[in-house]
Amino acid sequence: MLTERQKFILALVIREFVDSTQPVGSKRLVEAYNLDYSSATIRNEMSALTDSGYLQQPHTSAGRAPTEEGYRYFVSQLMGHTTLPSNVERTIEHQFYQARNDYDQWMRLAASILARQSQAASLVTSLHPEHARLKHLELISTRGRQVLMVLVFEGGEVRQQMLALAEPVSQDRLSQVANWLNEIAEGKDAEAIASIINQRDDALEQDILRLTTDEMRQSDSVLAGEIYRDGISNVLAEPEFAEPGVAHRALRFWEQRAHLEDLLSQTVLSPSSGGIHVLIGGEGTWEDLSECSVVLSRYGVPGVATGALGVLGPTRMSYAHTISTVRFVAGLLSDLVGETLSE
Repeated sequence: MLTERQKFILALVIREFVDSTQPVGSKRLVEAYNLDYSSATIRNEMSALTDSGYLQQPHTSAGRAPTEEGYRYFVSQLMGHTTLPSNVERTIEHQFYQARNDYDQWMRLAASILARQSQAASLVTSLHPEHARLKHLELISTRGRQVLMVLVFEGGEVRQQMLALAEPVSQDRLSQVANWLNEIAEGKDAEAIASIINQRDDALEQDILRLTTDEMRQSDSVLAGEIYRDGISNVLAEPEFAEPGVAHRALRFWEQRAHLEDLLSQTVLSPSSGGIHVLIGGEGTWEDLSECSVVLSRYGVPGVATGALGVLGPTRMSYAHTISTVRFVAGLLSDLVGETLSE
């Protein structure tokens, strides 16, 4: 248990360290914040916080810096609920509403805003149906036996595949099959569509039904859709990542889909997930993130279509502003997605 004074001093040390990147001394706190406590009193409290594991002293004569545990305590106990300034929220809302109903532009814009506001690396996964249901199918003749199949799922995900048919088929015939399938299969999942295959005698219809169910099952097996990233240069500019090995490990993790899917499946995309997830120092699970903090959130319509978004930066992160940004962008995207799906 920390005393109120210790909580106050811990919060000040974190604030100063985030701004300056330099260990914080007692004299600096007294002068910067015009504290009523003496430097000796502050030193004693900082020593107690160090013994408790919330601060560390990089060098004997240096000031103190927060530990991972100090940051965790700050986020969970001291920070409280924060929001972005109203003018920043209005600016972000305006940017999104200018790109209304364009999912791809929403994703790119969200990644850009997260990176710029947090001065960190961002990622946004595209909206992905939790259980693929067909919304629309198109069959487009290209050349000879080659046909482009375009599948649109409820929630907006689009999948394309080139098909090689047994023999050339006219565009009129392809459109006829597509229209028929759209009539009987709209809103159905892969298993419901698969049950129709043996009810049809037409070989082309059977082939298209089979290929459609294969694509839908593949979609169901994928955790997240396309991943949009931004702000890598922000991370490389931080002093904590001056050592090449540290930056390489973190960015390799951030860019590899398998690592990200493992991270997301255990946090914001797990069935019981809710709210903001803040991971500090890899939380003993992801070693490549041992020098980093990650702030993540889910967005979308639970049970229909969802995605994930978040940022990666050093543990010396402005948590209040970053968490507020992630929460606001996730909420805004969820509202836009909900409105679009209801239409």
